[in-house]
Amino acid sequence: MSSKLVTFAELKAHSNKDSLYILLHEKVYDVTKFIDEHPGGDEVILAEAGRDATEAFEDVGHSDEARVILKDLLVGDFEKTDELKTKGPSSSSSHSAVNTAVEQGSNMMYFVPLAMLGAYFAWRYYSSGSL
Repeated sequence: MSSKLVTFAELKAHSNKDSLYILLHEKVYDVTKFIDEHPGGDEVILAEAGRDATEAFEDVGHSDEARVILKDLLVGDFEKTDELKTKGPSSSSSHSAVNTAVEQGSNMMYFVPLAMLGAYFAWRYYSSGSL
């Protein structure tokens, strides 16, 4: 089964409420009939028209049901060009990097205030002349 190849020009041509294509994970979906049913409203989808909406789609954390609906709306694969850089499915390494940074940042949240508190009490102890 061969898949249709959608160009950037076609994607841009279908970027209004009457005919709306969305690009997710290098695949193009026709969401024209779904736009009125979208729980987040039509403005959210229209804001991502004509560009790669992968990051916005994943940031929201769509349900498995939403991903199943997408299968019925598939138009075809996106033709990669220099006009539009896509964010492919290989973004798991960036997610792990973000998670690591968050974990390290949350550890610092505890150690920095404790170190400052310790420094304050040490300063008070040594500056009071108790030695």
